[in-house]
Amino acid sequence: MHRPLNRPITRRALAGIAGAAAAGLLLAACSSGGGAPSGGGGDYSKAPKDLKATITYALWDQTQVKAIQANLAGFKQQYPGITVNVDVTPYDTYFTKLQTEASSNTLPDLFWLNGPNFQLYADNGKVEPITGAIKAGAIDPKNYPSALVDLYTANGVHYGVPKDFDTIGLWYNKALFARAGVDVPTGDWTWDDLTTAANTISSKLKGQGIYGVAAGMDGQTTYYDTIFQAGGSVLSADGKKSEYASDATKKGIVFWRDLIASKGSPSVKQLTDTPADQWFVSGKAAMLIGGDWGRSEIADSPVAKDVQVAPLPKGEQKATVIHGVSNVVAAGSKNTQAAQALQVYLASKEAQQQQGDMGAVIPAFNGTQASFAKSMPGVDLQVFLDEVAYAKPLPVSNNTAAWNALEAKLLPGVFAGTSPVDSTLQQLQDQMDAALAKE
Repeated sequence: MHRPLNRPITRRALAGIAGAAAAGLLLAACSSGGGAPSGGGGDYSKAPKDLKATITYALWDQTQVKAIQANLAGFKQQYPGITVNVDVTPYDTYFTKLQTEASSNTLPDLFWLNGPNFQLYADNGKVEPITGAIKAGAIDPKNYPSALVDLYTANGVHYGVPKDFDTIGLWYNKALFARAGVDVPTGDWTWDDLTTAANTISSKLKGQGIYGVAAGMDGQTTYYDTIFQAGGSVLSADGKKSEYASDATKKGIVFWRDLIASKGSPSVKQLTDTPADQWFVSGKAAMLIGGDWGRSEIADSPVAKDVQVAPLPKGEQKATVIHGVSNVVAAGSKNTQAAQALQVYLASKEAQQQQGDMGAVIPAFNGTQASFAKSMPGVDLQVFLDEVAYAKPLPVSNNTAAWNALEAKLLPGVFAGTSPVDSTLQQLQDQMDAALAKE
């Protein structure tokens, strides 16, 4: 898929700090006159078949290029005069490059945005609303999971068209469960079931250096999910305040602290040295809470024949984080009509079905995901699709990177048991509130 699997929180901290700095440059450029006001633009008229233009489509995942080129071949049949140049930049530098382009008003005509960066671009007038395309019937938000549509809506205005999505499941190694004499996970599992199984496996297989579960310590794949399952929130409903000090949110954090303390998972230091996915694919962890994008790495690993997946265990309620990439048109593009034509084509059932059939992603268009569910024979990938019914959008704000960096700085100590829960979460909330106030 388009994201690394369970990146250590220390790497996320570095990415967050860099992102926050770059975001500051973009905000400064916008405040001095660059970009249109949020909610402006959005005019749309269907491109004529004989339109001639050359546009750039920017993205970060080389593994998806083959499927995208297949999409572009179909687009070319409809618009033979439009040439599309695909610009692939590795994820680690993609947003640095994009923010530089935004500051100089040289953004690519059509490009990928993710949730953490979306509001920054939308609120500073750097992306074109899809209002006109919706009114014209060229794009229908009802064709995509509502949580994803909400993720790419700012101030009531739709901007990005969901391209694909991820949810989070419980990957497990059947052979290690059997070796420890523990029943495998079911769809009815609760937090207590996960903790008991993890502790039992860790205890029985300790001599082999095997743990029950690898706690990835990345928000999307671990603690955001348990926060939502506990009935908590990362942000207030209006997105202007942090909810980290609330009792429900604390429960979602304490779950991981207690799991690590019980030795059901490797320690924070161990997980910093060796990412959670590596513990799992090397056969040193019986469970991994991770995204659907992990299937490629897992399928190519030594444990592939023993792997299955189950829904996330339930806390106070069922919940999983949902996230996905959107295609957005640059505001002020010299080729807006051509870029919108490609945006609309890529949003179609035909194009997204092709993406799914080629195994590139879980396509966002409702009803096009069946091929993904069958893409790993013997493994119930339908789990990731069924979870959409109770999915929660990835928490984001105008400058997500600023408070992602605060999470990365303060939470590891809580998870490791070296920082007090209440005061640290209050500190995180206070510092997040200050960061959010600057947005």
